[in-house]
Amino acid sequence: MVRRFFEPLQFVPHCSSVVEAFKNELKGFSTSKGTIHFPTDKPLPTALVKKLVKARVSQNESKKRR
Repeated sequence: MVRRFFEPLQFVPHCSSVVEAFKNELKGFSTSKGTIHFPTDKPLPTALVKKLVKARVSQNESKKRR
């Protein structure tokens, strides 16, 4: 989920393990347990966002298989 109601842009993977798994790549961005804040005055790091989405989709798919 991406939210753009307030500054900054928020990406909410709803999973702290995704944020933790990418903590090195997320240095320089504000994060909380399950939210990543991207500043609106800089380009969105699309390659990183794609990695985050793929990681979350993979988690969801592995849960379905159980």
